[in-house]
Amino acid sequence: MHPDHSNHPPVLRAAEVHQPIPLIPAAPYAAPLVPVQPAAVPAVASVILPDGRVVTGYAIEHAQPAPLAAKPAVSRAAVNVALGGVGFLAVCGGLLMLTTFIAALTALIAQLITLAAVLFGGWIAVQVFSARHGASGGNTFHIRKATFKRNRFHC
Repeated sequence: MHPDHSNHPPVLRAAEVHQPIPLIPAAPYAAPLVPVQPAAVPAVASVILPDGRVVTGYAIEHAQPAPLAAKPAVSRAAVNVALGGVGFLAVCGGLLMLTTFIAALTALIAQLITLAAVLFGGWIAVQVFSARHGASGGNTFHIRKATFKRNRFHC
């Protein structure tokens, strides 16, 4: 369309759709025998256009797409995601158990160290305090106001 240089608004028209009409034989009697064409040559078809023109050409068969392979009910991606999630949960559970075990082992070792320190400290205290007080037995020698008990000098 060429632009209209007038001040009139453009006229809107509804789009008209014309369907091609195939040729119908005019005579109702039987068609004459036509020699059979080889299978390699396609059939010729004629179509009457809405303006009255006749278009003749070969009918081309549409290429049929290859049949699709049967798709599984669940896609591979969904299966992989699900398996990855199950594996992740298993690993997380194992890591949780491992960290719990390590924490419990650490607490046990800390308690054993504390127990050993208390026992060893008690043994040392018993040794220190028992040597100063209540030493019984052994020989006592008084030489010039000095006392020797068990090879120790006491004033």
